[in-house]
Amino acid sequence: MLNSILEAEDRDAPAIIVPGGAVLTYGELCGRVERVAELLAGAGIVRGRTVSIALGNGPNFLIAFLAVTRAGAVAAPLNPAYTADEFAFYMSDSASQLALVEGGPHPAREAADSLSLPAAQLSPGAAGTQVSWSGRDLSARVDPVPPRADATALFLHTSGTTSRPKGVPLSHGNILSSVRNMADTYRLSREDVAMVVMPLFHVHGLIGVALATLATGGALVLPPRFSAGAFWPVRKASGATWYSAVPTIHRILLDRADSDGAPAESFRFIRSCSAALAASVHSRLECRFGAPVIEAYGMTEAAHQMSSNPLPPAERRAGTVGAGTGVDVSVRDGEGREVAAGERGEVCVRGPNVMGGYVANPAANEAAFVDGWFRTGDQGTLSADGYLTLTGRLKELINRGGEKISPVEVDEALLSHPAVAEAVTFGSPDDKYGECVRAAIVLSSEATAEEVRRHCAGRLAAFKVPDRIHIVAEIPRTATGKIQRRIVAETLAP
Repeated sequence: MLNSILEAEDRDAPAIIVPGGAVLTYGELCGRVERVAELLAGAGIVRGRTVSIALGNGPNFLIAFLAVTRAGAVAAPLNPAYTADEFAFYMSDSASQLALVEGGPHPAREAADSLSLPAAQLSPGAAGTQVSWSGRDLSARVDPVPPRADATALFLHTSGTTSRPKGVPLSHGNILSSVRNMADTYRLSREDVAMVVMPLFHVHGLIGVALATLATGGALVLPPRFSAGAFWPVRKASGATWYSAVPTIHRILLDRADSDGAPAESFRFIRSCSAALAASVHSRLECRFGAPVIEAYGMTEAAHQMSSNPLPPAERRAGTVGAGTGVDVSVRDGEGREVAAGERGEVCVRGPNVMGGYVANPAANEAAFVDGWFRTGDQGTLSADGYLTLTGRLKELINRGGEKISPVEVDEALLSHPAVAEAVTFGSPDDKYGECVRAAIVLSSEATAEEVRRHCAGRLAAFKVPDRIHIVAEIPRTATGKIQRRIVAETLAP
């Protein structure tokens, strides 16, 4: 099913461009995927069981992912920067049957060995991409039966910010639905060239950029990792028309724009997703890079995108994540009842892109679904014309003496100070109020914590102003650039 995205009209058109390296056409990419799928099937890979993929960004990752799913198995991408213990946990938790790893010593290989799990690697071969399994090159090839649309293609774990990570299975149908929504929202075509700056082990980079681009016949510019210094030269050489990233990366590019010689006009559009983009940063991005900035909303359980602001000439509303994109969006109260436009509640979604339920976790599934709607755990408001504004994670709301405070709102006030480059607000236990408001900030120029507090006092009600502001060198993030408020709070407590 997923391999249908490689059916480009022009087989000689570039599919993957490695800066300073190889260019794979659609015909070449399709041939390599089919060969690897046949070799895996010939080696006895079991349909419906997971294969862990511990590879960095590059052609081999996409070949491995598409080949595993073509063979009817389930791809389980893992962050290649994990420790051996982390690899062992995720491989074991997903009941992996095989690990696809880099050549040479690697924590993923060490973890596989500790679990008595076979490890394989991809390498160039005279006939195309070769698979070496436990030290021997595979040769037997079997044409796999194409998987059904409802078969699981991708297995991921939630980030586990509040509890043990939950297993998320996404079917071929879930992913293809999300890919179609992306293509429609951004009018993607074979004329587009997408720069991949997000890791492919995450749905943002994999589904939101790579698969959406391949499904529309465009080209992927695929460096091994994001490099701010190489970003604009690569963009110029490739003629890239868009990129998608978390706000952290946008901010890095913005702060370096003048020294890096960034152009005044750049992309057809710039997309931001996976974390809240401050309105001030949104405006500066558009002005400096001469491109519309489109903020979107996605999550793993919905195969990435759920809503997005539209392309021009339709209205882009900074501070919102737009309207549902082929996905029904509703804001509901604690009893599952829809609230009136403009009222706060839990954001709920439904659509063919949404997973059917967590793996072997009936308690989590009972809590996550209400009347067919998936409860995202995010709080927000929906305007009368369907634009969604997120106000924070329900479990991250700060309860100060009965007043519920959105940390996102406080973040915005902090970031509006000219010296504040990054900010994250969180609740901290307090004897008097139950919780008090605290924040961590990274400065781009000189300022004191008290100066920043006074700045916030002019923009927020007194009870929302941080009681204490920590000035730090950097804010802890996940591998995909997300800030986890719980981790920041634990790091700075008390």
